[in-house]
Amino acid sequence: MLTPNMKSLINQLWDKFWSGGISNPLTAIEQISYLLFMRRLDELDTKQKSDAEFTGDKYVSMFSGKFKIPNSDETVDKATLRWSHFKQMEGGEMLRHMQTKIFPFIKQLNGSNTAFARHMEDAVFIIPKASLLVEAVSIIDRLYEDIEKQMQAGQMFHDTQGDMYEFLLGEIAQAGKNGQFRTPRHIIQLMCELVAPKLPESICDPACGTAGFLLGAYQHILTQHTSKEQLFTDENGFTRGTLGDKITDERLWKQLKEKTFFGYDFDSTMVRIGLMNLILHGISNPNIDRRDTLSKNFNEDDKYDVILANPPFKGSIDAGDINEGFSLKTTKTELLFVNRIINSLRIGGRAAVIVPDGVLFGSSGAHRDLREMLIKKCELQGVVSMPSGVFKPYAGVSTAILIFVKGGTTQKVWFYDMQSDGYSLDDKREKIAANDLPDIAKEWKARSKNKNDDRKEKHFFVPVKEIIDNNYDLSINRYKEIAYEPVKYEKPEKILDKIEKIEEEIGAGLKKLRELI
Repeated sequence: MLTPNMKSLINQLWDKFWSGGISNPLTAIEQISYLLFMRRLDELDTKQKSDAEFTGDKYVSMFSGKFKIPNSDETVDKATLRWSHFKQMEGGEMLRHMQTKIFPFIKQLNGSNTAFARHMEDAVFIIPKASLLVEAVSIIDRLYEDIEKQMQAGQMFHDTQGDMYEFLLGEIAQAGKNGQFRTPRHIIQLMCELVAPKLPESICDPACGTAGFLLGAYQHILTQHTSKEQLFTDENGFTRGTLGDKITDERLWKQLKEKTFFGYDFDSTMVRIGLMNLILHGISNPNIDRRDTLSKNFNEDDKYDVILANPPFKGSIDAGDINEGFSLKTTKTELLFVNRIINSLRIGGRAAVIVPDGVLFGSSGAHRDLREMLIKKCELQGVVSMPSGVFKPYAGVSTAILIFVKGGTTQKVWFYDMQSDGYSLDDKREKIAANDLPDIAKEWKARSKNKNDDRKEKHFFVPVKEIIDNNYDLSINRYKEIAYEPVKYEKPEKILDKIEKIEEEIGAGLKKLRELI
């Protein structure tokens, strides 16, 4: 959890970038991400060297040897590219060193054939002023000092750094620019509980943004492979573990870090941020690519075991560019993305996807066709209705989570009426005691044993025939019954007596007021 001091430092960082001439939040977070990445690389290299010395293993530092500067005959000692080295430089020298040596080194860090190198090729370091760079480096150092204090108090490094990065990413949505809306981490955790990704499955997000879903799936898998004594319950009520110490086969670690997570986004900046976000969290070679997954150029059908997504709600695509493999005849992206997810899943593959409520009951032919597809071509297992405040302050739309398996037969659908996600449903989104998320995960896992048909409760089953008879309507309000409790009123004589007494008190008060005039 972030301390008030850490939040204050992050806000200072934003203020410095704003006053330094970088006002676009997406540009600012990209430049900040580069600096965080450089800081973390130095720290990781030092730790890995120390671990190797302790175990007696051989370790070759990424900062050993020489680095040839691209398009130049000049070479530089890699040791001078460390954060701990260049942060001591004078401002102007530091800025030149960053622009001409460090940033080119970072862009080629993983070799020339990786997704990271490919998407960093066009990246530009655009911090314009030496004073801004010096101030940013100083603030980031102070942030990491606080992280170390958190670690000494028992907090896991990835959690604190993740909180810090999530707080930074939140500014993208808060500014309301670029159409970027971050899915809250606790909602991602819930969706991972619902589809339970595991090794060695392939996991995809076709509209990945900052890669929050892929990171959530990674952390879910680590939890499943962490020793019981290392597990803990987080602030959202979920069991967590970050070590993954029960994964003892190096081949599985390689599979997890290099061949498990796949993400796509059409924004090149978001792709770079997503790549750095995963690398900073320990996924050494993430597979994130810049591609429009709705277009004709994307043909990743029948490929993935698990898909987690919160695709764009509003928007449309040029009809001439829509993938010809889609069954739906529409240009609405919120419908086409669900079609894309179904196509991309292997038979037996499962998905959890957030959709606006309109998808559940929309009357157009495309809306109905999609719901029919979910019922007849998939096993639609569950619909979790979420309150409209879940995405505040960024958006107030009501949403739901669809959970389904490609193939199979839908016999009944499990509905849950989420009333609280553990945070206030206003713009402040402050932590509160009421929280349905742990109960949703618990009841979901026990649903095969629970034959609850009481539609006055938060969760219940609906037979598929009833859904079909209702034009494939999937809105929970169609099926939920409201429990009305009869109101007991006092006898009219007593009510009239109370009214007369109130009038007498008002009259006495008015009399006193007149006497004062």
